[in-house]
Amino acid sequence: MTIKDPATPRKPRRVGRPARIDKDAIAEAVLEIGLDQSSMKAVAEHLGVSVPGLYHHVRNRKEMLLLAAQRSMAQMQLPNHEGKHWSEWLREWGRYSRNAFIEEPEVLGQFLSGAVSWELVVEVIDSVISVLTQQEFTPVSALAAWDAIGSCAVGSAVAAIRYRSAVESGHPPKAEWHRVLGQRADDELTGARSVVGNVGENLEAEFEEELTTLLVGIAARRGESWEAILLHGTESEELARPKLAAG
Repeated sequence: MTIKDPATPRKPRRVGRPARIDKDAIAEAVLEIGLDQSSMKAVAEHLGVSVPGLYHHVRNRKEMLLLAAQRSMAQMQLPNHEGKHWSEWLREWGRYSRNAFIEEPEVLGQFLSGAVSWELVVEVIDSVISVLTQQEFTPVSALAAWDAIGSCAVGSAVAAIRYRSAVESGHPPKAEWHRVLGQRADDELTGARSVVGNVGENLEAEFEEELTTLLVGIAARRGESWEAILLHGTESEELARPKLAAG
């Protein structure tokens, strides 16, 4: 998935002689602008074409966003697996996909609505099976492990996006917890009171714990040492993932 540099200003292409465009160019323009900011008018200006000219290629904004989401998902690359333990490889993929979805919430929305083509899904799964069967997974167990890590990444991305949205709207989750607890007697909601100090403290660390739990479980079912999974999970975060604003 293409990660935009927010510090780099995006300049619209000059409108003049009609440009030759296609669906790939439209998808790239949407990703450059940002899905949430992309209107038919904004994309047309960015490409240097008229809005009616843009309608020759896409029927509406929804179709335009779908093109961009499909392109973005197609650009997501599986981590290099050479010389890596299967748990390292799956952890790296989980981190990468989580951060990519946090960076582009609109792409996550399109993904959840089924925007990714089945051709891409089948090709990716085939590649995953090819990698994991080299480390004695069966095709079925390889797919199950992949699905588990992917679901964990998506769930964590949703939580991070929701948390960021709450903060931006002026309702930080921890403050809301304290507000609710303050309205109840001290002997009520004791379970919630015991964890309120941890609400939203480090969503990324929580995600790492969830990944470790999943990977330890996979290792246990394979009859492998779970201690090795913990060791792989302590590698430097500076090397393991890009730094993003949320999570």
